[in-house]
Amino acid sequence: MSKALERKMAEAETYDEWQAAAQAYDERNGLQGWKQSEKSRRYDYAAIRRRLDALQIMRRTNDNHGLLFTLNEGIHGNLGGMGTSALYQKAKFGTKQLVVDYVSEVSSALEHLAKPRVKGVSLREKIDFFHRAHLCFGQSALMFSGSGTFLFFHVGVLKSLWEQDLVPDVISGSSGGALIAAVAGSRRREDIGEVFSPEFLQFEDDIKAIVRNLAPGKKRNLRKNDLVKIIERIIPDVTFEEAYQISGLKINISITPNERHQRSRLLNAITSPNVMLREAVLASCCIPGVFPPVSLAARNVKGERVPYLPSRKWVDGSLSDDLPMKRLSRLYGVNHFIVSQTNPLVLPFLSVEKRKNTVLSTVSGTALKTMKDWGLAASHLMQKPFKEDSYMRKLISGYISLVSQTYTGDINILPPKRFLSPTQVLAARNTEEVMELLNEGERSTWPAIERIRIQTHISRTLNRLIDELDESVINGGRRAAHPKRKKAETLTLVEGSISKKA
Repeated sequence: MSKALERKMAEAETYDEWQAAAQAYDERNGLQGWKQSEKSRRYDYAAIRRRLDALQIMRRTNDNHGLLFTLNEGIHGNLGGMGTSALYQKAKFGTKQLVVDYVSEVSSALEHLAKPRVKGVSLREKIDFFHRAHLCFGQSALMFSGSGTFLFFHVGVLKSLWEQDLVPDVISGSSGGALIAAVAGSRRREDIGEVFSPEFLQFEDDIKAIVRNLAPGKKRNLRKNDLVKIIERIIPDVTFEEAYQISGLKINISITPNERHQRSRLLNAITSPNVMLREAVLASCCIPGVFPPVSLAARNVKGERVPYLPSRKWVDGSLSDDLPMKRLSRLYGVNHFIVSQTNPLVLPFLSVEKRKNTVLSTVSGTALKTMKDWGLAASHLMQKPFKEDSYMRKLISGYISLVSQTYTGDINILPPKRFLSPTQVLAARNTEEVMELLNEGERSTWPAIERIRIQTHISRTLNRLIDELDESVINGGRRAAHPKRKKAETLTLVEGSISKKA
């Protein structure tokens, strides 16, 4: 019976079908009982139970000051280890009911305190609390890795999250992932659904033209022009700031400098609001040796298109910052990363998240880390004899940059095939292959959906309540044209002044 249910999960056509089979599997194998039982070595169930009971009592008795104080002293996503991945490896669907109940109660308490009239809590106290809580709790980011034409896997991941209304406000992408981040971030949320149609995803003729132009004797600019055609067809000609006003999504594109002594950039509506989105995506997709480096463009104060840093040229963002976690943490307070990883150069070396914490896994992990450290040390020594602009030095520097990066996050969504051929990174994809990759992305996301829902529940509640509070303060109760925009313009009482673009 268990094998039949596993087969049903593997063959499910929709998330609802997968969920029903997963829940039936858990019931069949006694895992529903495991979920209902609070006790486990995997987390501090006693501390969570005490806190849950206290919050429930205070909310029922309208002890608003006590509720505010209790939430103030520690609202975070890993209380008692409840965010550990081990709690989501036992059952096929969900985790301990105590964790679900606690997350739900915190959200209910936040809803209670955000009501227009809460006895004993002033508006100033309320705004101060919610902005501090948001700052302390942090938020999630969805990250699309470098991918080439494997990018259609990212589309499947995006589709699964969009259908469940779980797409985070912060999205990053590099190389092929930049294309998907820009496509999502330049549309209203309700319009993202058009991206998943076979007609929209039909790049076959465009990609075939690119591959044909990789033949010897072809001019380099022809390769770039064919890529430009794809970008112009699916991404509107807007700046990062304009894209944010459309979607409310904070999209971030990684690019790598082509010149020495320059640092990689993370382009977004904060650091580069006037940079044109299309040129940023083109730069992030320019694989060295395949596409020539490109310059960026921006709008000037008159709204005219002008060169941006005209002396600089840029290439593939995945070479230096495939997953820009540190920068996202600094810019947006992100502390929870959902990664869709399809980079064929690193996939075979990534550890499987579901692997148990055994002696064997610990030893193998330590061995891999040691090999990586020794390889980096040897590479630094090897490049010293070569000239700064020599081919070998550039090759070794590229290896160092790739190996030094982190390629996984808190929740990792990986293709079922761990060995994707790097030689196929620019392979033409027909409609059948495109939809196969998209379906693989969907199916690979489904086992993580409930974990994402639980672990982002509090941050999503905070985001919505802060938008509503800021809108009420700024507009005197009138509805704002774009709540996300108003949030960005607010001078918060806790975070200090947030500079706004005139």
